[in-house]
Amino acid sequence: MLKRDDMTTIHYAILGLLSEKPMTGYDLKKKMQDSLYMYWSGNNNQIYKALLQLSSNDFLKSEILHQDGAPSKKICFITDKGRAELQEWIYSTQPEVPEFRKHFLIQMAFAAKLEPTQIEELLLKYKYELNSQLIIQQEKQRRIKDTKNHTKQEKFIENMIFDNIFKFFKSELEWTQKVLEGVRKNFREEQ
Repeated sequence: MLKRDDMTTIHYAILGLLSEKPMTGYDLKKKMQDSLYMYWSGNNNQIYKALLQLSSNDFLKSEILHQDGAPSKKICFITDKGRAELQEWIYSTQPEVPEFRKHFLIQMAFAAKLEPTQIEELLLKYKYELNSQLIIQQEKQRRIKDTKNHTKQEKFIENMIFDNIFKFFKSELEWTQKVLEGVRKNFREEQ
């Protein structure tokens, strides 16, 4: 039996996704992979283990859907008990302050020992990765099609989540450009 203290964010993410509509484990994995803010790899073991645990607590039920000419599917549905648990978690859990861990800042701390052109190269690589991620996230947002049944409030919150993610990448790009210009202006002449 899964105790509340043993439930992790992935358990609640699954309940949240199932509160929108019934899904298979595969559907859940795909939804997590396509999400801008669900940071799990969506690996099958994690998802199926969590589904079994949620089922054993009666937070979800499942039924087998037999299909002609295709394998049967196991569809999961959130129960009233699962909805109550999800709402309790949303309302009562203390929001976490984002963890501030940027590996690139550690690289930059020691990059000061490099030649200015090497620092520029490092910054340009980072800028390229940031731009790539921003494009990927924008494409993910564009591909989301399941919002037609969402309320105005749900659409608003989802748009604000996208806004938060995009601002992060844009802020990082601005900072990277500022450092790049500073290195070019102040240190290239010293060579």
